Amino acid sequence: MSTLASINLNQNLDTYFSTYICEKIYWTSPASAVYLCALEGDKMILSDHEILKEIEKGKIKIEPFRRECLGTNSYDVHLGPCLALYKDQILDSKKHNKIETFEIPEEGFVLQPNELYLGVTEEYTETLAHVPFLEGKSSVGRLGIDIHATAGKGDVGFCNFWTLEISVKKPVRVYAGMPIGQLIYFGVLGTVMTPYNTKPSAKYNERTQAPVESQMFKNFREL
Repeated sequence: MSTLASINLNQNLDTYFSTYICEKIYWTSPASAVYLCALEGDKMILSDHEILKEIEKGKIKIEPFRRECLGTNSYDVHLGPCLALYKDQILDSKKHNKIETFEIPEEGFVLQPNELYLGVTEEYTETLAHVPFLEGKSSVGRLGIDIHATAGKGDVGFCNFWTLEISVKKPVRVYAGMPIGQLIYFGVLGTVMTPYNTKPSAKYNERTQAPVESQMFKNFREL
């Protein structure tokens, strides 16, 4: 039985909101963590005020930073100048799948269904003390655009542009510089022993404002 399942919900939950429980749930379900760790106070999603405070302290960096892009509890990011497509129609997770990058023309580019596009954010970010999540904007979602397949969570210490895994439900024209997503910042429970930017095994530390293809093939070299 899981830790959560063993809690008697008829009793005072304050008794059970231990560091252990919150920590366990945080990594298995971020949405549940926000609810269950509410009593922890500083382990919640950062508000606009808190994001600004962390920027002032140097714990969060967003370049370029535009005050009008700061939401109630998020920051809007924009589509960068280029997209990329994999060269091969069939991808092999054991091999280095190469991509071809191209600039988005001024008149925009029409994305097609049944295709995977790699994009990149216009913004470079550093997150040194929080867990950043990249999510789509509702207006983007209502156009049928998904901006990531599974990789919406960043790590503490992630310092780079964000590669987007873009797919669409129907043809839609996109433009460089358009709002494409929003960053949400979660507090961290406990001490981070190895920030992402210090991990020897990290595969996406090299700074580049271009989409980066999957580095999964490197995992097989390490086996």
